[in-house]
Amino acid sequence: MGVKGLQYFMDRCCPEACVTVNLREMARQQQASTTAPHTSNPTLVVDGMACLRHWYSCKDWACGGQWREYLDILKRWVEAFTSAGIRLVFFFDGVVEEQKRQEWVKRRRRVNGEISKIFRHIKELGDQPGRELFCLPSGLATFTPFALRSLGQEVFCSVREADYEIASYARQHGSMGILGEDSDFIIYDSAPYLSVAKLRINSLTTVMYNRQRLCQTIGLAVTQLPLLACLLGNDVVSEEKMRDVRNNAMAAYRKNSPAPYYGAPQGQVVLAVSQLVSSLWSTEDEETELVPQSLDLSAPRRELLKKGVCLYTLPGQKRPELCEISSLPSAFEKYVSPEILKACREKHAAAEGFMVYTVLCVGVTECSNTLEDEEDTELVPQALVYKPCRQLIYGLLLLLGHDGRIVDPPAIREWFVFPGNPLKEPDIVLPLPVSLPCDQPSLDLLWFSTGPDVSALRLTAFLTIFGCPEFSELYGVIEDALLAALCLVTYLVLQVQTLSLEDVDSYLSQAVCLRLKSSQELQQIELPFFSSRAVQLGSLYVRGLSHLLGANCASGCPLPSTALMPWHSFDGRLFHSKYLLAHSGTEKAELLDHDSSSLSLFLQLREKLTETCSKRGRVLQSRPNAPQSRPKTTTQTGYRDRHSEQWRLDRKTGRGGRHAVRLKPFQLLSALRYMLTCSTRLGSQWWYVLEGKRGDDGWASAWTGMEGARGRNRSSKRI
Repeated sequence: MGVKGLQYFMDRCCPEACVTVNLREMARQQQASTTAPHTSNPTLVVDGMACLRHWYSCKDWACGGQWREYLDILKRWVEAFTSAGIRLVFFFDGVVEEQKRQEWVKRRRRVNGEISKIFRHIKELGDQPGRELFCLPSGLATFTPFALRSLGQEVFCSVREADYEIASYARQHGSMGILGEDSDFIIYDSAPYLSVAKLRINSLTTVMYNRQRLCQTIGLAVTQLPLLACLLGNDVVSEEKMRDVRNNAMAAYRKNSPAPYYGAPQGQVVLAVSQLVSSLWSTEDEETELVPQSLDLSAPRRELLKKGVCLYTLPGQKRPELCEISSLPSAFEKYVSPEILKACREKHAAAEGFMVYTVLCVGVTECSNTLEDEEDTELVPQALVYKPCRQLIYGLLLLLGHDGRIVDPPAIREWFVFPGNPLKEPDIVLPLPVSLPCDQPSLDLLWFSTGPDVSALRLTAFLTIFGCPEFSELYGVIEDALLAALCLVTYLVLQVQTLSLEDVDSYLSQAVCLRLKSSQELQQIELPFFSSRAVQLGSLYVRGLSHLLGANCASGCPLPSTALMPWHSFDGRLFHSKYLLAHSGTEKAELLDHDSSSLSLFLQLREKLTETCSKRGRVLQSRPNAPQSRPKTTTQTGYRDRHSEQWRLDRKTGRGGRHAVRLKPFQLLSALRYMLTCSTRLGSQWWYVLEGKRGDDGWASAWTGMEGARGRNRSSKRI
């Protein structure tokens, strides 16, 4: 949730509560204080969602994600803790609670505005923006739990507010701390709160926010912190709802304390509200109340405060009956068996499933922001592209085995962020029945039965959702990850009429070539410029992988989930480079890195795709859309940054952005080498890489392109 102004107050106004700690030493001390034999290593509970922005430090993020490199980063991060004898337990958000929906919507709208700026930057400057406009690659929160599980880590997906489950787990298991970036962890009476933003992974040092020292400074007991949090404002009790209470508290504080405390208005607000909270409980009877009667509030606002305070009361702590949490009935329990619901919850909590739990048990699905250009009317938003397959997933979960006898079919509420959706209310989406080659099997049969017939049925159900059941003949013939990629690209071609043959070649060639490339090779791919359309297509593909994952879970898992992970079938920079090549008319052999086996496999996949689409009346057309090169103007690490200073150009800039460039002999040789490399890689379209087009200017431009220089060197001046 996050308490408004509290983190600022502790950082700026309460330094005695911000203690630098060494996690290795903390673990050693906790281990030494435990007398029980055979105890496990000290446990650190990690708020996975808060770590995503810190984990994803790859150079590229706009192209759809550098997933192999990201996996390597996670591995090194985990090893830093395990080598220090620290056991990690990760939690990720599994649901968005309705009481926090409006705050979720507000944040999604804000990110939409940032995405618009990203696309304006790409279209104007032909490059990825700097970190000031950084946006997480689509699907990062979906696939990171699977990545951590593949590294042998314990991962949980929450069935209610993730902060609550994190604090509950940490308290129940006596964890050494909670690593995250949320001031709510100060309010919970649980393990110490450790900052991931201030974490130094090499030394394993960070800042611990000391709950007891905070209470000493502001004059409150730990049990009074929840009311303080709600009066300051959080995701449940908004700032606006309690503004008059804070204003009255500030007036009283200034009257009694005319000298400003620390000179910071934010600090004064926290101290003023703390003073108010401290004065509210005057009798022992009132101490048992969530909100004392002495706080003069209307009945609705008092109930809102009670609800907010309850969210901070953990299991095992004293709580009035109001705070007891009852297990809510599943949204669609009358459509599925208790065994299905039980398996659904277990898979969700263990971070082994996707989408299925929220559909069956909550009746809601949501999808956060995606890199989509709201000004591009040619490409359909991903939420609408994948809506038909989601309807079939819902149908598989809710209609299977009912033989069409449901008079009032259940409806799913969808909160999907896309351009043009105001998010004022959810979209109501009805499930569609899935046609299977047998007499209406039940979902229980699909999930729990065994045998070759059932396995074949699961695969058919999965492929039918994406409109390509005939691909079952490829199962076991090609790798599962390639089968999934082929299935996804075929679905996209059937749904998006503006996709061209070049787009298909981009998707398939990168999936085929990815198998033979190391993480280091992928990182070394150089992009002459960025295409806004390629950025959208990259995000569209990764969002499709999450739908493959949801369909796989609903079908009883005919494919291993590892086959559906992006690091097995997608890399953003590789895809972007293939897109630029394909749309520049590059020969297929070159597109496939001159590898004969890759070329043969690529042609096989493309033939199967075009044949399947043709049967459904969709004929792919060639529509080259070679984007115009623009100068890169960001300050990201380029060629010059990776080499010594002797390679700098002696540059004089004239009017109109023209450059007079003087090249030394060794620079001419390097420029020639660079031109030949581009020529080999891009075939007859090598001039898309060069910034100049004729005469000696091409040499200067090759050098300029190689150096990652700013400005377009289209001058006709001789060197």
